[in-house]
Amino acid sequence: MVSPLTLVPSRNESGKGIVVSRTYRILIADDHPVVRHGARILLESQPGIQVCGEAVNGREAVEFVKKSRPDLVVLDVAMPEMDVVEVIGAIREASPETEVLVFTIHGSENLARRVLTAGAMGYVLKTDADSQLLSALDHVRHHQPFFTSKLDVTMSQDFIHHQRARAGTARQIVATTSPLTPREVEVVRLLANGKSNREVAVKLEVSTRTVESHREHIIHKLNFSSFSQLIHFAVRTKLVES
Repeated sequence: MVSPLTLVPSRNESGKGIVVSRTYRILIADDHPVVRHGARILLESQPGIQVCGEAVNGREAVEFVKKSRPDLVVLDVAMPEMDVVEVIGAIREASPETEVLVFTIHGSENLARRVLTAGAMGYVLKTDADSQLLSALDHVRHHQPFFTSKLDVTMSQDFIHHQRARAGTARQIVATTSPLTPREVEVVRLLANGKSNREVAVKLEVSTRTVESHREHIIHKLNFSSFSQLIHFAVRTKLVES
């Protein structure tokens, strides 16, 4: 049974009032109960985190996402019934706002590229769970890709190589296949690199309200339903700086 949504009160930046923040809900999908138990304990040690469900195969994971739309799926790559790429695709289609963090024993660059291309936002090795799973969670919550340290250097180098080779082409593709203006492309690039609305505003010498307006207008122009989809678009078109 899915746990009900809980709201966590916290003080705002001025400390003068109480704001309500939504609990970040995670589904753990792994066919090994020991792994699920360990991941649950580690993740729920963080404030504002709720493991709202567990799945033992890909099909269960997809069905859970369709019904409950968690914020994140921590997904093993070698589960019964569905290929991991198929699972990720089905999750992204069923709930575009749900991120996917791959959690595996396989430190393969080829596999990492496959799952990231399919729509995963992060890749963590189970052997590094204690030191990196929480870091990956923090990155993904802020819509930023994360690679396990064993792949970080080579994967980043690969991204840099392709970005340099295709940067001009990517911007041309954006300009010709969508109605984005050059300024809107720049806003997307900065936001996708983790800049806040205020930081983007300072960089572009405009007001924060103007950046917020650009952001909403861009999402509408590209027919996206969420900011998360916009970030995936930026990653896939190589607008993101390493």
